[in-house]
Parts: sequence; C-alpha cells; structure tokens
Amino acid sequence: MIGISKLYCEAENEGDAIRYGMQSKHMASMPHAHAVPKSSSERRPVTAWNITRTCNLKCIHCYTDSDAKDYAGELTTEQGKKLIEDLADFNIPALLFSGGEPLIRPDVFELVDHAKKQNLRCTLSTNGVLITEEVAKRIKESGFVYVGISLDGIGEINDKFRGKEGAFKKAMRGFRNCVAVGQRTGLRLTLTRHNYENLHQIFDFIEAEGIQRACFYHLVYAGRGRGIVNEDLTHEETRHAMDIIMERTEEMHKRGLHKDILTVDNHVDGVYLYMKLKEKDPERAEKVLKMLEWNGGGRYSSGVSFGNIDFFGNVHADQFWQDYSFGNVTERKFGEIWLDESDPIMHGLKNRLEHLKGRCAVCKWLNACGGSMRVRGNAVFDDPFAPDPACYMTDEEIGLTPEKLAALKAKGEEYPVPEHLLSKKKSEVASG
Repeated sequence: MIGISKLYCEAENEGDAIRYGMQSKHMASMPHAHAVPKSSSERRPVTAWNITRTCNLKCIHCYTDSDAKDYAGELTTEQGKKLIEDLADFNIPALLFSGGEPLIRPDVFELVDHAKKQNLRCTLSTNGVLITEEVAKRIKESGFVYVGISLDGIGEINDKFRGKEGAFKKAMRGFRNCVAVGQRTGLRLTLTRHNYENLHQIFDFIEAEGIQRACFYHLVYAGRGRGIVNEDLTHEETRHAMDIIMERTEEMHKRGLHKDILTVDNHVDGVYLYMKLKEKDPERAEKVLKMLEWNGGGRYSSGVSFGNIDFFGNVHADQFWQDYSFGNVTERKFGEIWLDESDPIMHGLKNRLEHLKGRCAVCKWLNACGGSMRVRGNAVFDDPFAPDPACYMTDEEIGLTPEKLAALKAKGEEYPVPEHLLSKKKSEVASG
C-alpha cells in the first residue's frame, strides 16, 4: 500500500507504524494502534484468509473466480479456529477475512469472535450487499476493527463490473449501516477502463458520503482478471490516474478533510509520488524517499509482510497467487510454512533483489519499489522474477541507459511491454 495522504500530504494514519516504521504519540494512543516493527524485513505478514469461495456477485476481475454456489473442501469451523490460534502464536499484525463473500459463511462471527479472544486485529473485506442494519450491528459487536467495502464505480458502472443490477445501491446501504453503528469503514476500488474516466466523480462521492478511507487497487491478472487484461489502464492512463488521486487528496487535505487515501498493488506509485513531490518541495520529497526505502516496496511485501490462506488452507505469497502453494495449514503450522525457504519461490521472494531480472534489476529506484508485484510479472512472462509489466516509469526515469539495455538484451532479459499497456500511439507504432 502507498499512503497518498501520508506521503503527499503529511497526514497521520494508523498504518504508518507498519508501513513506514514510525508512529506519532497521538496515533500510538489510538485504539488498535499497530506496534512499530524493528525493521521492514522482520515484519510478520498481514494475512488475508479467504474463508469461503462462495459469492453472491460475479465480478469480472475476481481473483478467486468465485460464484454463487457451494464449494466442497473448505476449512471447517474447528480447522478455522485452530488456524486462528496458529496465526496468533505467529504474531501476525492483522487478519483479513475475505472471500468470495465472507458474510455468506454461517460461522463468520464465531470465527472472528475466536480471533478476538486471541487478541488478533481483524478486518473484513466484503462487497457490502449483505450488510443490513442487523448485520452491521453484529459486525460492530464482533470486533472487526475495519470493514472494507468494494465498489468499482458509481451506479450502473459498478453494477456492470460486479455482474448484478442493484449491487451499488445495496453496497451503499451496507456502508451507511456500518457508519450508523460507529463501525470504521472504507471503500476499495480497482482501477479499470470502467471507472478511470470517472475518478473525479468518485472523489466527489467520497466527500459527499463522508467516506474516511479509500483504497485504489491496480488490476492484477488472476482468476477472472486474466480474461480482462484489455480493461487495464495503459501506462499513460495510470500516470494520469495517479495525478488525479494526488491532486484530489491534497485538495481535500488543504480544506481540513481528513481522508486516508491509498493506492495498492503497484509500488511504482511511491516513486511516481516522490518525483511529483520533488517538483514542489524537494526537502520533504527526500524524507518521503527515505520512508519508501524503509518500507522496501515489493521487496518486503508478498512472501514477507503479506500472505494469503485460501478456502482449503493452502498458503500463498499473496491472494493473487493462488495457483502456487507453499503448503497447507491442516498439515503444518502457518508459521512453519512461512519461514521455510526450501521452496525456491519462497526463498526468492524473501531475497528478491538477488533474483530480479530485466529493467527491475537495474532500476535506480529498486530500494524504494523493490520490484513491485512479482505475481504480475509471473502472469505475463511466466517468470516470478521478470519485471512487473505495470511499471509505468520510462527508461530515462529509471536510469536505463542504452548500454544497460544492451547488456540486458545480451543476457536474454529484454521483456517487451504488453501491447494493452501501451498508449494508443505507441501501440500503433509497435504493431507496424
């Protein structure tokens, strides 16, 4: 996650401790405040657990390819409780209940109650459609410290994306029901062609609804997301989207509106933010760069400070990499699986700077970006250490000289940018 509000506007947020190794006295005194880790490399993983694959919607980008049907073999209630105890013993900083749609699982509140008894910080990722007034009260009482409700645009745009008419209206009802009972709640949105042109409208909506936290995700090619790569933004469009996100975040901050705005799944955003800030405030930009380098970007994300457990108990580097497993929690404890580097990919993820290839390996921002998303490089180039194709920095911006490019070509490490990520003009040139 890239904290736009924190880095671009100097706003304080609860996540500063684990993201940037710092925490003000004010934030440290807040309920459920994170402890500051000794170093980014020593962070235990924030863990997303897909407690069910069943879902009442059918989103076109769903990384689990979920549907409205039962799936055999999911962890039982007792297995889930044992897993929760193992995660608590491993001292993970947070447990994210996800799906499918987690509120469909009948024992979801029994599971979170058990997690609360283990002193685990629990969050909920939901489409919001099932959050009635009564469900909102149960969510609040159960101990979820945060609820993230997914939207992918306003009104019909969201409904088309999520495969169900009325999904937007019901999700907003769920959001308002959570706010009414005092539940800390925010929105999650994946940037695509469906909503990119409506970003200003989305920010107007964030302000009008009093939304305090919003996460803008970059598309990752997993599950049904593999079939919609052409819905992804080009590099040029991504830069424009980032400009809007930073502009609107700063504008609201200057008016005294405290919003926690973040981007997710592309650590290049941090470098781009630094470059933009350097034009305005070089001294503060250097402080931001130090925070980004402490965080390490992708270097300390998937496989290090973020992990995933699927419906069946299989452990993955992140939620988008469910086609590759390091082991199953019904056979070994999560902590044992997570620290076991006998698997070559796990070893590579924990030591990734030694393994990165192509332009990532020679990038001058490597310590701040860390190679970004390995699963996206793997999805496009069938190599977990190939460059992230969603990097929108130019060769000049990353210090890739003609000499370095020639050396990469000689090693067979020239990875072409996929056509769907090129601007229209560049795409026409590339095709002839």
